[in-house]
Amino acid sequence: MSGDGYPNPGAEENGAMQAEDLDDTFEQDLRNMINDGPRIGPGGSVLPPTSLGVPGPFTGIDLSSPQKTSITSPNITENPTVGSRLANPSGGARVAASPRAPTQGGGSAPVTPSQTASYNANNRGNLGRSDSQDNGSPLHGQPTTSEVARAKLEGLKVWSVSTYKCTRQMVQERLGKASRTVDLQLEAQIEVLRDTQRKYSHILKLARTLTSQFYLVVQTQRSLGDAFGELAAKSPELQEEFGYNADTQKSLCANGEVLLSALNFFTSSVNTLCNKTMEDSLVTVKQYESARIEYDAYRADTESLQLGPKDNTTQTKLQEAQLKYERQKEKFDKLRQDVAVKLKFLDENKVKVMHKQLLLFHNAVAAYFSGNQQALEATLKQFNIRPKVPGENKPSFLEQHH
Repeated sequence: MSGDGYPNPGAEENGAMQAEDLDDTFEQDLRNMINDGPRIGPGGSVLPPTSLGVPGPFTGIDLSSPQKTSITSPNITENPTVGSRLANPSGGARVAASPRAPTQGGGSAPVTPSQTASYNANNRGNLGRSDSQDNGSPLHGQPTTSEVARAKLEGLKVWSVSTYKCTRQMVQERLGKASRTVDLQLEAQIEVLRDTQRKYSHILKLARTLTSQFYLVVQTQRSLGDAFGELAAKSPELQEEFGYNADTQKSLCANGEVLLSALNFFTSSVNTLCNKTMEDSLVTVKQYESARIEYDAYRADTESLQLGPKDNTTQTKLQEAQLKYERQKEKFDKLRQDVAVKLKFLDENKVKVMHKQLLLFHNAVAAYFSGNQQALEATLKQFNIRPKVPGENKPSFLEQHH
């Protein structure tokens, strides 16, 4: 624009001509660069075209243009410590990088395809060993999944065969087709034990019934004594008579609490003898009977194989059957001795316990119903029984309302 504010046509024409000259110069330089192409210097560096006259490296290459010289590929050397770091991530930081072999040109020596293949195979082996160690391989002393499954299948097979033989032996014994091993003396002792447990269980049941019913009697006597005492306070004309009866019921109630303590001690001791001591011996008896059936089953198998043909297969089976028979015989003999020892100690323990409990029961009941309070208390002291105080186990006021 001119100084008067109007556009200057001459200035606009000069600006347009300058822009056209710049465009022509850029197109000419670009055309020269494409025609000349890039130049490769020593060491594989790229130099700018001579037509540009610009010193320094050239940052672009036109791949579509024909190249006048060949380009040497850059030397690449793989780091051999990469595989070890991948196989052992925790110790990878401690592995030092191996030095590279220098070449005449000052760079690194190129890696041949054979070296690369062997290096990759070694790395794969290291990774495989690391994976097997992480997965709990036998290197750590842990069984594999296949070994665990094989052991379970073997155990199931042994259990199935043993169960089948024992079941067959039981059925054949009931049908009268198989013989059984019998220890007449031990069998008689076991039968006596079972009969004793049944009788002691019946005594225990009756003693518990007596204790529960006598507890109700004592509670009734306590209530009756309270009622007599209340009437004695409200009836002046019968105060003396109500007072005598109230004192009598309270005395009976006190003696009844002492007798209840003796009855509870008696039932507790008989229950321990019947349901724990005798039951423990009967559990051993059941194990002995199971071992006896297994022993007879393997004995029958051994006898049948001995009567069979004398070929190699039968002889092999006979040897295996004899080994199993010997193991079962040892187990059977051991359990038979255990049962005999337990029955002996049980008989001695039963005599001691019942002697004490029967004496307690007799003295306590006789002293209570004869009205001998001193004898009743002496009986409890003799057997170290502490009488139960009324309301001793009664919950407190806060426990009742929470």
